Amino acid sequence: MDSGWVINLKSFLISSVVAILLGPLVIPLLRRLKLGQNVRSDGPARHLQKSGTPTMGGIIFLAGITVSGLLLAGRSTEGLMVLGITLAFGLIGFLDDFIKVYLKRPLGLRAREKLLGQALFSVLFCALSISALGRGTVFVIPFSGFFVTGGLSWEPGVILFYVIGVVVIISAANAVNLTDGLDGLAAGVTVLVSLAYVFISQGLGNPGVAVIMAAVAGGCLGFLFFNRHPASVFMGDTGSLALGACLGAAAITTKSELFLLIIGGVFVLETLSVILQVISFQLFGRRIFRMSPLHHHFELCNWSEKKVVLVFWLAALVFIAAGLAGFYKLIG
Repeated sequence: MDSGWVINLKSFLISSVVAILLGPLVIPLLRRLKLGQNVRSDGPARHLQKSGTPTMGGIIFLAGITVSGLLLAGRSTEGLMVLGITLAFGLIGFLDDFIKVYLKRPLGLRAREKLLGQALFSVLFCALSISALGRGTVFVIPFSGFFVTGGLSWEPGVILFYVIGVVVIISAANAVNLTDGLDGLAAGVTVLVSLAYVFISQGLGNPGVAVIMAAVAGGCLGFLFFNRHPASVFMGDTGSLALGACLGAAAITTKSELFLLIIGGVFVLETLSVILQVISFQLFGRRIFRMSPLHHHFELCNWSEKKVVLVFWLAALVFIAAGLAGFYKLIG
């Protein structure tokens, strides 16, 4: 086995083991601190029994990702950058969770405060991608390898690169946040998408990013031991914002931003369901879905929570297969 894949496997295992070992220590602590989830009263009735379940559990897998990343990607600038923005967005999520749950301010950080923090970290990441990594401002076109040897790329220029890069990171962060509404849903989909990015990063010659993505997959898998239905802990914004930012950052460093729309198709559908629901209600006074995000719609169609999660995991695999097919003749 190639040494790069061995390192990725080590990263996956270290992160998962750290998460599994930390769970029994962190979850009781969260309970003692009374950091329990507040459940929306207008959501599916079955969710009311989840009220009080410890949240902010994202620190469990973030610890695993950090340990694994520092041990195995410590000399990789690109790897440390992806790890850095993951933790930065995790900090924003932690502050939001802390204010909502511990300080009992229901709205947490104000929307403009969260957006400002996310934008600043995203701009910094894009700037470092150009200056420290020499990434350039090129975007690779999915599936173009089927028609042109080596594929096609798009050069939008520096300003538009920054705009797209910031949108990619912020959108990915909030898309994972929207998806995190059922036990094991966001964590499970992230395991699969992260594994896809291990392959992409390694294949495109970004081993540092591959190590971090392997750590993300391992950490989320370890977290699933406690987050699967019935969940004993939720990741909160602490975890969901961090995971989404990590995926967006990995896409930028590998020039696969457009591929993320396909590979992360479940996250895209969840976000689109919210956008379409709002637009439809505001313009026509009618709802397209029984409830958004999309996973709640299927719950209200009398699907069990386990069934919804399983179907969405399978959908994630289909999207990932389609996205990876888009790399045909692009990964040499």
